Order: sequence, then structure tokens, then C-alpha cells
Amino acid sequence: MKSAPGKSWAILIACIVAFSCKKQDLRNSIVSENIVSHRLNSEQDLDVLLQQIGNSRIVLLGEASHGTAEYYQWRSAISKRLMQEKGFDFIAVEGEWADSYRVNNFIKGPRQDSFAAVNVLKQYDRWPTWMWGNYEMASLVTWMNNYNQSKPAGDKVGFYGLDVYCLWESTTELMPYLQGADSSVINAAQGVRQCFQPFSSDAQDYGYAVANASANCRVQTTNLWKAITGITGNGTAKNEAHFVMQQNALVALNAENYYRSSVTSYEDSWNIRDRHMAQTIRRLLEFHGPGSKIIVWEHNTHVGDARYTDMAAQGMVNVGQLAREEFGQENVFAVGFGSYQGTVIASGNWGGTIQRMNVPPAPANSWEGALHAISPSNKIILSKEIKDIPSLQQSIGHRAIGVVYNPNQEQGNYVPSIIPKRYDAFVFIDQTSALHPLGTSARREPPDTYPSGF
Repeated sequence: MKSAPGKSWAILIACIVAFSCKKQDLRNSIVSENIVSHRLNSEQDLDVLLQQIGNSRIVLLGEASHGTAEYYQWRSAISKRLMQEKGFDFIAVEGEWADSYRVNNFIKGPRQDSFAAVNVLKQYDRWPTWMWGNYEMASLVTWMNNYNQSKPAGDKVGFYGLDVYCLWESTTELMPYLQGADSSVINAAQGVRQCFQPFSSDAQDYGYAVANASANCRVQTTNLWKAITGITGNGTAKNEAHFVMQQNALVALNAENYYRSSVTSYEDSWNIRDRHMAQTIRRLLEFHGPGSKIIVWEHNTHVGDARYTDMAAQGMVNVGQLAREEFGQENVFAVGFGSYQGTVIASGNWGGTIQRMNVPPAPANSWEGALHAISPSNKIILSKEIKDIPSLQQSIGHRAIGVVYNPNQEQGNYVPSIIPKRYDAFVFIDQTSALHPLGTSARREPPDTYPSGF
């Protein structure tokens, strides 16, 4: 999808909800009585899922929206058991590196109460603030902090951000680490800040300037990356201060590339972002050592293997695909999430007011409609038990809700998916409720998470 730079953002926003520019095929009928399911009423019912996860090193936990309470609650329950029973070392989320690293330090610090956890999560002030600034997350962060109190420093569980957007924040966070560094390194960092300073942290302004050939900070971010690796070495640093320096410089490098591409090519910018997140997963595992294990929280559109959706036809990749390709499918376990109907937190337009919206019942010929037809109850589906159902060898409509959502345009919210290949398991919550956001004021941001707010 390419367009003239001056028109590109209007086109991007028009496509904002769940790949709504694409034609969806919901004509396939599913013989729902052939789908084997396992009940999901309590945390003990997760036993069947943990057994299937087995010795996987990477567990990807999805969500069909960024504003559904039950997705956060069940991912928390799964994550706690993975940390307690299978020795998983940290959670990495579809959030900013700089903000999430502050949460990591909080979790690994002295015992704190839930009020303190709420305050640290309020630092997620980039719209949509509710993704990580919510009370469901505060409960998990408090638990992780308390869980760490009995552990030695080297065994404490952690929390990290995978995303690429916080270019300005990362260059700011980098500066304290450069005290005493060679002047050439400090000059490289200041060069990045000076190059981006005219855009006042507005990625859209920078994207337009690049498209109009009036600005390009690629040289500065490349010089910074080279300067930092000159200090830390080219490989993934084992020293934490060096690792954090590398990651902040890497965010600047890849974010500049992302913003430069976002005004001309949706596919290119998507791939840059997901490759950065996959690269960060690999770096975190390398930093924590060969026996480390990671839990990843992201939207279904990131964790469900892109090769089994219509993304593949557009040359798009995602974290689920890249992780399977790099680490081997036997070491990666992807769990999709979805629901039949309920309520959700979203907005009617980019940067708009948070709203509690109704999610209408899913169509009967969609994946969610088929699971509801089995029984109007919560359930776990294991892909190995449904992989031979003929109707599931074809693409089936599978709902995806972005941070911008219009319940009256539901037909555009279904991503054609071969479910048993896209995921290893699926958690279905029949009736869902809206997330509980913190009272956080959002900074004005451009629609830099095009196309769908995923």
C-alpha cells in the first residue's frame, strides 16, 4: 500500500481497525461439534495448557483487543504459574522499553504495595495509556514485586518492553549511562537528540519531513549505535548497564527506520516493528543466559504466526512467525485469545477519549461464533486436537479489535486465519468485560501504530 506522502496518513487512519481495508472471507462453515474443548473455570483448569507448553522456552500470550479485562487476568494467571512451576524468568510486553524498564526495576526492588504499583504504571503516558496503565496490570506488578522478595538478585523475575516507538524517551534514558564516556560517544548521543529536536517528539512531523526530503536522522542514529557498540562490543552485552545502553540505542536506530517508512509503506513499517520486537526477544534471552525462558504479551496479530493469515500474501511477518523460524516450533508455544461478545475499552478515533464500548456477538460462521455454538462457556482449545478438522484447514474469520474501534463496522474486524497452524492453543472467554484503566493523562501522539492500533 503506497501513496503520496501528503495523503498517506489519511489512508492509514482509514484502515485503522483490524485490517479493514482487506476483503474478509467469512463464508466458511465450521462443524463446531467436532471441536474438542477443555473447560476453563478456575486456575486449576490451566493444567491442560501447562502440560502442552511442556519445555517450551518462549510462550506467546495473545489477546484479541488491548482493552479486555479477562485477557489480562488469564494471561496473569498463566504467567504466574509459568514463573512458579516452570521457571520462566521474565515477561516482555508490547510496550515501550524505557517505561517498562522502570517497571522492571520496581518489580526487582524492595517490597511495595499496590498503590506504588499504580504510580509506576502511570508513567505509561503515551496514548493509548490504558494498555499497560490499568488496574489489572497493577495487580500483576504488585504480585511480581512480592514474589521477588524471597529470591536472590540473580533469580528475580523481570519485566521488559519490546516496542520501538519511544525514540525520544530512549535517547533521554541513555544519557546518564554515558557519564565519563569518551566525548565522541556523548557527541553521537547529542547528535541524535539535536537532529530530532525540531520535531518536538512528534513522529508524524518527522515522517513528513523525511518524505519531503527536508530531514533525515538515519546517519545520527547509526553513528550512535556504532558508538555504543564500540563501548559494549557488537554482541549482546552481559553487563546490565551495557545491555540497557545497547537497547536504548537500538530503539533509536530502529524507531527512526520505522517512522521514516511509516508514511510510505504500511507493510515495511509493520515488518520493521515486528522484527525489532523479535530481535529484542532474542537479545533478552541471550542476556539472561542459555537456560532462560520468556513470556511474551502481545496482540494476537503479533503472536499468531502470520504465515497462516492473509498477512503473508502482503509480504508481512510477525513475532510469532519469526520466533518459530529462529528458535524452532518445538521451543515456541503460541496461545491466542478471543471472545464471543461483551465490552471493551477503546476509542472512536486516534488519540481520542477512552470509551467503554459494546462488542457485538460474533457471526456464526466465524471462529468465535463456532466456539460459542459448542457452548456459551469459557474453554481452552488445543491445536493438536483440532488440526484434522477439514473446515479448519481453510481460512476462518477471527476477530481482532484495535485501540480504535467501531462496533458498527464489525465486518472489517475479522482476520482470515488457519487457526490450528496460527496458534498452538486458544483461550476462549465467551462473555468479556472492559479493562479498568488508570486515570492517566496521555501525551499527544500521532497515529504511529498504524494500521490497526495493534
